[in-house]
Amino acid sequence: MSLPPILQGLPLPVMGSPMFIVSGPELVIAQCKAGIIGTFPALNARPSGTLEKWIVRIKLELEEYQKANPDKKVAPFGVNQICHPSNNRLMEDMEVCVKHEVPIIITSLQANQDVYDATHSYGGIILHDVVNIRHTKKALSMGADGIIAVCTGAGGHAGRLSPFALIPEIREFFDGPLLLSGSIATGGAVAAALAVGADLAYIGTRFIASEEANADQGYKQEIIDSAGDDIIYSSLFTGVHGNYLRGSIEKAGMDPDNLPEADKNSMNFGSGGNTEAKAWKDIWGAGQGVGSVHDAPPVADIVAELTEEYEEALKRVKR
Repeated sequence: MSLPPILQGLPLPVMGSPMFIVSGPELVIAQCKAGIIGTFPALNARPSGTLEKWIVRIKLELEEYQKANPDKKVAPFGVNQICHPSNNRLMEDMEVCVKHEVPIIITSLQANQDVYDATHSYGGIILHDVVNIRHTKKALSMGADGIIAVCTGAGGHAGRLSPFALIPEIREFFDGPLLLSGSIATGGAVAAALAVGADLAYIGTRFIASEEANADQGYKQEIIDSAGDDIIYSSLFTGVHGNYLRGSIEKAGMDPDNLPEADKNSMNFGSGGNTEAKAWKDIWGAGQGVGSVHDAPPVADIVAELTEEYEEALKRVKR
């Protein structure tokens, strides 16, 4: 199966992942202008009425930029929908996405038939986050158009499987759009994602340390100062295992090496997110690729560097 047209022709085969709190219009617009797909979680737009304003702004600014720069490839954008039962905004937010025909919808935590049907009603595509084969097959059986394999080392809610295990297993029964998430912070890693069988790389952490990211300066500096060993995998903060920066856990007065487990039933996205939870706001998520991040420049510079590294990696492999 070939990629749907909306995922074709990118100068760099990359989608910026939707990061809770961090991803907003500024980051998405900068990513799309730079030629990679930009995305954000619907729940970042608070209060809920803000979502429509964000989508309208993104579409308008990208249309104007494309008109002014007809020779450049402006990438599409997407919205991430958290399909957890506690998200009482889900269908309200989907009504906005349908109204404005958001081209890409990313579903997380659960596959949701209503969301899939609503997206397909106007020709949008569904990409679903998975961490194992069971979740993959369920999402595809419900009509997901593509899969995002969230492998070990990814920032936020990450799986335990190596991409060298999960991607080939998925490819045994699925030849459609497949993205790879997990420790991708260089152009060489983008090339590796394609080599193992993915169509696009899914990058989050590298863009936390960017000028346009809606992240605290302390968060950006923590990314720059950290290495792979500083990433802690824990279920404590949301109830689902995720990767977090050691330094932020220590600053919160906890021992990163002795964290208790939490029940996944404690996860709560009601009314746009559990504002009492420290996760993402004080306990900062990040992937194991932090060791390759050394600065926080504009998105355009990051994409240019990734592209140069990607092209050099392809030449290196060919040699």
